[in-house]
Amino acid sequence: MKKETVLNLTLIICSTLLVFHFGILIKIIPYEIVWGGRLTSDEQMYMFEGISITLNSLLIILLSLKSQRIKVSVPIKFVHAGLWAFFGLFALNSVGNLLAETTFEKFFSIITILLTVNLWMIIKGKENEDSKSPRKQI
Repeated sequence: MKKETVLNLTLIICSTLLVFHFGILIKIIPYEIVWGGRLTSDEQMYMFEGISITLNSLLIILLSLKSQRIKVSVPIKFVHAGLWAFFGLFALNSVGNLLAETTFEKFFSIITILLTVNLWMIIKGKENEDSKSPRKQI
């Protein structure tokens, strides 16, 4: 699969997840099905969903910088460091989802594994091209 296709697919998945988390935040989707079923109050839900929305938004920004949809001069090493952090986060989240109590969250392990693999392809696949290019910033 082309790296641009992987980037676009990852952006679509992240955007869909952002909509999902906003659905939880505005109570269209019950919060009992996420976070391992451990949320016990609206206050906890607001805090955890705020974190999810912030992290998903940050990943979308990093992917947009990487794909040059956002044209800001940012060192490529900074973008890669952020993407590596998300790679680790999704790898750990995949394990957590596989061990979750709810079937719904176990299903989400498919998405987090896909995101982990996609981030690996985006980071490792593009590093070689970036280093060959005379331009060190995106």
